[in-house]
Amino acid sequence: MSSKDAPPPLPEPLLVPVADSHTHLDMQSGTVEEALTKAAAVGVTTVVQVGCDIKGSQWAAETAAAHEHVHAAVALHPNEAPRIVLGDPDGWSRQGARDAGGDAALDDALAEIDRLAALPHVLGVGETGLDYFRTGPEGMAAQERSFRAHIEIAKRHGKALVIHDREAHADVLRVLDEEGAPERTVFHCYSGDAEMAEICAAKGYYMSFAGNVTFKNAQPLRDALAVAPLELVLVETDAPFLTPAPFRGRPNAPYLIPVTVRAMAAVRGITEEELAEAVATNTARAFDY
Repeated sequence: MSSKDAPPPLPEPLLVPVADSHTHLDMQSGTVEEALTKAAAVGVTTVVQVGCDIKGSQWAAETAAAHEHVHAAVALHPNEAPRIVLGDPDGWSRQGARDAGGDAALDDALAEIDRLAALPHVLGVGETGLDYFRTGPEGMAAQERSFRAHIEIAKRHGKALVIHDREAHADVLRVLDEEGAPERTVFHCYSGDAEMAEICAAKGYYMSFAGNVTFKNAQPLRDALAVAPLELVLVETDAPFLTPAPFRGRPNAPYLIPVTVRAMAAVRGITEEELAEAVATNTARAFDY
């Protein structure tokens, strides 16, 4: 295996245990047990496993049921909704080619998310939201309809809402205003600037920062982190994606959270222990565990 594919080494353990607020264990190599053991060895003792489609959400719920320190979030990813409605002829989403199912197929899929969201070990509804990077104008209606339905599901079951917002800031904020956001709303892999962070702060939305806060070109993210209220800040991997520098491009996993925690503490000008205490408390509050 080339060094580019090799997992990065274990970082120095955190002295204060924290949670990875957003990970995809089903897309990482090795077993769930191995991932949790490596994470716990460096002070990452809790993970939120996030579903992106029906199969992934079912897996997240089952995995959370089987592991005390895994919590689940279930949803149709914003790019999944248009594929259900319009079809996925090239099988891009790892599920083979799919025919268009129309609105009825989306309703069926949402009913299954609703069923899963009622389970006690499912603590979040997400990742849902809007993604204008991968989905063109033809998919926007399905995406927004799905997002609105997930907001309603989260509120009805009293679960946290986990938002995927890619190049769609204004519309995501608009839909949340129109529908009324759930009491606990998390912007996963926060991608806005400092100005948007102030809007989120005023509304009490949590902002979860991923490894990309360490990237050279990510000054707007660091500016946002600098102004976000500490009690609304979370940390995540979004693993296997967004591996923090200096390991960018190599596989990410929950055990790399300490790298991002240290970078975040530096941006805030506080100790890593202070930052870790805050994100540990905030994650438990955001997901109500």
